[in-house]
Amino acid sequence: MPALANEERVLRARNMRDRLKERRSCRYFSDAPVPREVIESAIEAAGSAPNGANHQPWHFAVVSSPETKRAIREAAEAEERTFYSGKASDEWLEALGPLGTDADKPFLETAPWLIVVFAQRKDGIGEDGKTQNYYVNESVGIACGMLITTLHEAGLSTLTHTPSPMGFLREICGRPDHEKPLMIVVAGLPSDEATVPKKATEKKPLSQIASWL
Repeated sequence: MPALANEERVLRARNMRDRLKERRSCRYFSDAPVPREVIESAIEAAGSAPNGANHQPWHFAVVSSPETKRAIREAAEAEERTFYSGKASDEWLEALGPLGTDADKPFLETAPWLIVVFAQRKDGIGEDGKTQNYYVNESVGIACGMLITTLHEAGLSTLTHTPSPMGFLREICGRPDHEKPLMIVVAGLPSDEATVPKKATEKKPLSQIASWL
């Protein structure tokens, strides 16, 4: 990376801050197609994330097949119905209320791409299924952040969906037992009806999220 003047560093940081502040989770997607090359580039960016021992303990199962998306939706909604009908505490449901979420997840079929993110507890860089991986959740979490950032920069809307439990994703995507599904990143263009709940625009200020020692 070329050396930058401090003024340029500040400008770049502020520009990226402002760009990322535009990002919002989307629950209403268009079925308009998005080039596969966009998704490939975003995953390659995610694959460059810092990680434990450079074992790169992640796998991204990319789903575009209508049949597979429907299978994921049906299984996810079954878990969500259990969640909303008694598994979740009243406090949790109250916190979700302003966001307008419920057990129906049509975006899992409508959006052109579902990226199912798996954490590899074993594999190593050679993916031998035996070598121990390290700092797996931390590494995959950073990779997901870079994935979402790149998709946002490409002009796509995203949503992180985490049904619980989600072992069904391993079976549907044909992944091995030593991989743990962590989330589905839904990617595509927003529908004309997409809106942002007021609650989602409320962000903590810098003075609340950072301390300087």
